[in-house]
Amino acid sequence: MIRRGVSLVFLVWVIGFLWFVVTLPGEADAVTTDAVIVPTGGAGRIARGLEVLDQGLAAKMLVSGVDSEVRPGEFAAEFGVAPEQMECCITLGFAAVDTRSNAAETAKWVAQNEVTSIRLVTTDWHMRRAAGEVERTLPGHVTVIRDAVPSQPDFGTLFLEYHKLIASRAAGLAEL
Repeated sequence: MIRRGVSLVFLVWVIGFLWFVVTLPGEADAVTTDAVIVPTGGAGRIARGLEVLDQGLAAKMLVSGVDSEVRPGEFAAEFGVAPEQMECCITLGFAAVDTRSNAAETAKWVAQNEVTSIRLVTTDWHMRRAAGEVERTLPGHVTVIRDAVPSQPDFGTLFLEYHKLIASRAAGLAEL
């Protein structure tokens, strides 16, 4: 009996992992939102967020989880952002250190800026967990559009992220 239970759990885990790997989220359609949210940590995320701003798909951007030593001028120079755009449209968030605190920082910024729709930009392998955390912290009236940056993750990254996703969902269920 125990052997069958363990086998069933393992089978569910394998099927879940295969689903996770084969169905990585993709880029969003050209939908306009009030803001774009970009958690730091993956290649192409900030560039995609800036592209969203430049295309007029969002009016402002929060970059969440910026290292405390980064100054706005350094950020602007590294990513080729005009001073006017930094001033009007880009907020660097320094409070977050992980995905859960990215969500908390996002929720606070969304409330302060009276935002009702966001485009979440993060790496494809990170999207499910990041969106889950963000959606749990935001009020129900805020729409979240998922815009995943394509990547070529290795097995280790996928393996670790799948387990982080399971833990995140379990923590979310425990909060209910």
